[in-house]
Amino acid sequence: MKKTSLLGVTLMLFSGLATAAEEAALERPSLYVSQVQTVAAEVTAINHETREVTLLRDDGESLTVTAPAEVRNLGQVKVGDILLAEYEESLSIEVMANDGYEPGAAQVDAVERAAEGEMPGMAAMETTVVTATVEEINLEANTFKLKGPEGNVTEYAARNPENLKRAKVGDLVVITVTEAVAIAMEHTGE
Repeated sequence: MKKTSLLGVTLMLFSGLATAAEEAALERPSLYVSQVQTVAAEVTAINHETREVTLLRDDGESLTVTAPAEVRNLGQVKVGDILLAEYEESLSIEVMANDGYEPGAAQVDAVERAAEGEMPGMAAMETTVVTATVEEINLEANTFKLKGPEGNVTEYAARNPENLKRAKVGDLVVITVTEAVAIAMEHTGE
């Protein structure tokens, strides 16, 4: 997958937008879904030499992990500390007028970890944007075909047949997938 700058993708997506009047005449399909999962676990054992940490989750399940060398400040973690992890993923699909753009793909990654002296923690995010063009719409069969970044054309069945009436051959379909995770350690005060 070709990586390009976020600014380049943003400019590509928004520079070709139709005027508000044109968009009002044909409201194209769009979708946004997101889910968040949060997990808390207590440190029940830790071996600072081997970097093995045993965690007890809220559901009673125990697991042992080896903290990679990238985890800073592991020496501050002790039995009884709480690990908090939050994972979020989102998906958006937007159909918009296309002013001659070809399908493409880009990915942006960001990672941050705790500074020296802080409790261990990290945050990471990955966003992938893929654009495809509508090659065909078949209202009778309730299908549509998209041309992807590699030039491949794939046929799909529409979940909502009404959306096929709100799109046009040549439209740009923008699919954005974001995954983010944040992990933090907290002392229990004991």
